[in-house]
Amino acid sequence: MLDAPSYSLKPFFVSAVSVDIVIFGFENKSLRVLLVQRGVEPYMNRWALPGEMVKANENLDAAADRVLFELTSMNEVYLEQVASFGAPERHPAGRAFTVAYYSLIGTSAHPVSPNGWAKHAQYFDINELPDLAFDHADVLNACLERLRERVRMRPIGFELLPRTFSLSDLQNLYESILGETLDKRNFRKKILSMGIVEDTGDLQSNVNHRPAKLYRFDESRYEALVKKGFSFTV
Repeated sequence: MLDAPSYSLKPFFVSAVSVDIVIFGFENKSLRVLLVQRGVEPYMNRWALPGEMVKANENLDAAADRVLFELTSMNEVYLEQVASFGAPERHPAGRAFTVAYYSLIGTSAHPVSPNGWAKHAQYFDINELPDLAFDHADVLNACLERLRERVRMRPIGFELLPRTFSLSDLQNLYESILGETLDKRNFRKKILSMGIVEDTGDLQSNVNHRPAKLYRFDESRYEALVKKGFSFTV
């Protein structure tokens, strides 16, 4: 009988696991992303996504919540797992896999304050980003694609817009996220046919153009469509 070949798992248990978090927000009519300025090596002073190593005794979701709070003081944010990244050279200290999470929030509802090794924490316009540390540009792009897929399948805006808004405000929100210009007539026809907004009977005030009608979300209809899903094509 031949001897069984020697086999050890030890060489495989030498990699680190981290979480990186992409927080999208809508502010000043533009899609923004939260970044932190690193106060530690590697990539000292470079801007990056909030991220850190996962502890040996915690699961991924708990790590994501912890890291976001420790670096930005944000809590009670719903985070959705998107993808993992594991290129051998992605971290200069050695082999490190990262799991990416993302969320789309109303920035006013979640104040930001830098903590831990984060020197600064602030939102950047999605089209005016600094050079990011590690492979965080790839992580960000993957989360942005997931967000764009999601908004074509579920309505958005309830948490991101004021209580009353114009249809132009809502269209601007979709265009900022999708990164494309939508046909005005088709967009309005689609939104009104879905029944998620209702005319308040009021008009805009203090504007230097013809006041537009103001709408509000029909909360029950909105929540029903969020659960059911829909196909948003205009």
